[in-house]
Amino acid sequence: MSGVWVFGKGGVYRLVENPQAEATASGKGSLRRKVLVHLPSGEVVSSYELLERILRGLGWERYFGGDPELYQFHKHSSIDLISLPRHFSRFNSVHMYDIVVKNPNIFHVREVPSSN
Repeated sequence: MSGVWVFGKGGVYRLVENPQAEATASGKGSLRRKVLVHLPSGEVVSSYELLERILRGLGWERYFGGDPELYQFHKHSSIDLISLPRHFSRFNSVHMYDIVVKNPNIFHVREVPSSN
């Protein structure tokens, strides 16, 4: 079970599986899209192929755990594990910030200016 817990009136809460889609559908304003940027090259990470190439250069290796829905990486020199959704279309800012924290000064999360 993954998502975001949303608290409403009177302390009532619920789990929202895809908060970006719900906010857009309900008209509560548009959330700004974020991208993961590889700082040394200035390149926006636009696919898992590119991300894997960068991570391998940093000493990360693919980890083939038991969950087929995850795309994972680990590093022998640490206990860190990066777990990403199998499909890049579900890659979001939570995953991006996880990568940033585990690779300081290598990645940065930026907001994409809205086209409105």
